[in-house]
Amino acid sequence: MSWEPLFISIKTAVASIVVTFIFGTAAAWGVALIRSQKLRSVLDGLLTLPLVLPPTVAGFMLLYVFGVKRPIGHFLVEFLGIKVVFNWSATVIAAVAISFPLMYRSARGAFEQVEQNLLSAARTLGMSEWKVLRKVWLPLAAPGVISGGMLAFARGLGEFGATAMIAGNIAGKTRTLPLAIYSEVAGGNMENAYEYVAILAVVSFLVVTGMNWVVARRRKWSK
Repeated sequence: MSWEPLFISIKTAVASIVVTFIFGTAAAWGVALIRSQKLRSVLDGLLTLPLVLPPTVAGFMLLYVFGVKRPIGHFLVEFLGIKVVFNWSATVIAAVAISFPLMYRSARGAFEQVEQNLLSAARTLGMSEWKVLRKVWLPLAAPGVISGGMLAFARGLGEFGATAMIAGNIAGKTRTLPLAIYSEVAGGNMENAYEYVAILAVVSFLVVTGMNWVVARRRKWSK
């Protein structure tokens, strides 16, 4: 068994969770601040869309955007010398696109559970929205936000469809664990496939256990 898919997957998942955690939390906070229900519904639908789309469709959309013959992809290649498709960066983009909704939905749910009276009291004391976020919203919503980050990390680690579309299945470059499993099964190397599956199963189990621990600690603190 080659360890390269594991290293590529971990590197991809770590890079993607940094982006997903920051922007997913920021998006959840921004949507939570919007008072217009119609606007919130539209934004929520757009931000959640990758969660309900088939991953291959999301990957096709990313390929359409970042392809070297498309405006954005062409600009990145011509002026910045960055080729996204069929490169390691494409695995990160795919993982971010697919795991972002999980981070966003978890963070938004956590923010919405914070008592509005506490937020109103903080604003009455003259706190800016940024300070309310740091002093009230984030501390109280931390378990849900952290759980969302753990889910997003695991989802990024196990992403397959979008990655195959935009990054391909290049050994030593873009072949993540899910792609390695597919390749080994297609090649009849079931023993290697079993080992890769076991690794992903263990990671997924640890994530779920970690989430349960965070929730349990939160309940303990709230008593």
